Amino acid sequence: MTEPIITQESEKTVIRPAGDVVAAYVPELRSVLRDTVHAGARDVVLDLSNTEMVDSSGLGLVIGTYNSLEKVGGRLAVIHASKDVLQLFQTMRMHQRFAISGD
Repeated sequence: MTEPIITQESEKTVIRPAGDVVAAYVPELRSVLRDTVHAGARDVVLDLSNTEMVDSSGLGLVIGTYNSLEKVGGRLAVIHASKDVLQLFQTMRMHQRFAISGD
């Protein structure tokens, strides 16, 4: 799978996965997110514009990233979530912890 695209927009680090956030892709994406937080990023945006599906491994990754950022006073936001992914995040009540927006 292709590596995620990482851009810096003023104080925000934007990470755009190259595809679906599923078990096969989670280890690579986890490494990128972990490195980003350890490098000092405190305002991380996960741009899901290239993502159609998030499975249970992907949900765990997003929750883990949120928890890591919260411990260091950071914030996570998810943008450009597809209708299905947005509905999944809302069902899991993740929108009560961090900002989530759809297309």
